[in-house]
Amino acid sequence: MSAVPQANEPVLLREDRGGIATLTMNRPAQFNLLTSEMIDALQKALDEIEQDESVRVIVLAAAGKGFCAGHDLKEIRDLETQPKIEGLFRRCSRMMVNLTRMPQPVIARVQGAAAAAGCQLVAQCDLAVASEAAKFTAPGVTWGFLCSTPGVAIGRNLSRKHAMEMLLTGEMIDAKTALSWGLVNRVVPPNELDAEVSKLAGEIESKPRETVAVGKRAFYDQLELDIERAYELAGKVIAGSFAHEEGREGIDAFIEKRPPSWKKQNV
Repeated sequence: MSAVPQANEPVLLREDRGGIATLTMNRPAQFNLLTSEMIDALQKALDEIEQDESVRVIVLAAAGKGFCAGHDLKEIRDLETQPKIEGLFRRCSRMMVNLTRMPQPVIARVQGAAAAAGCQLVAQCDLAVASEAAKFTAPGVTWGFLCSTPGVAIGRNLSRKHAMEMLLTGEMIDAKTALSWGLVNRVVPPNELDAEVSKLAGEIESKPRETVAVGKRAFYDQLELDIERAYELAGKVIAGSFAHEEGREGIDAFIEKRPPSWKKQNV
């Protein structure tokens, strides 16, 4: 990543290349803490990208050695009262949920430690690629506040027993353990991280935009339903996909034994 920025530089950077938008948390000296400023910057960027049809994939990255150390405990201490603290967590939770509600898939690029809400951020993204140097922890219990909000995302990625082990012990797990537990998709040497993220993002970018957007929403929606209603929802979605122009082109390409030709949309 780039050199350590000055405090007057943007807290969040955006770089667009083709249909891939990279958002880089830009406070490495503070291990990219999820301060109010960082949360608001992420929310604003996500709101803008959600309406940008030229963006097909989002990469969430971080400057410096650490990915994200979670919330700023000094800021939380200064808020003092429970209603003010709850307000901070509501804003953070809204931003986290937006990651799964975005029509574009979101890939976490994890180069270093992801702790507490930083680990939550990785878990909340649709996909995650980690360096072998990355580590993950939900250490709140050690300090008297079990990581309940990170537990929402962690518990939806890991098995219950693995999730509870992270939450109840606060111990750090390495990248290979995170991979075996289902927290990340791929683990690579540090010098291969950017190439692997680009490869994964490129694979998704090449797929039809509407199909990906509708399919992503349906995947998360059906997880909250009983199995009969989940199949009912999924049936409607896949039928709609087959009837859509992207689905018709895919069927024709398959039958005609040729690559599909997807309509370009503002890319």
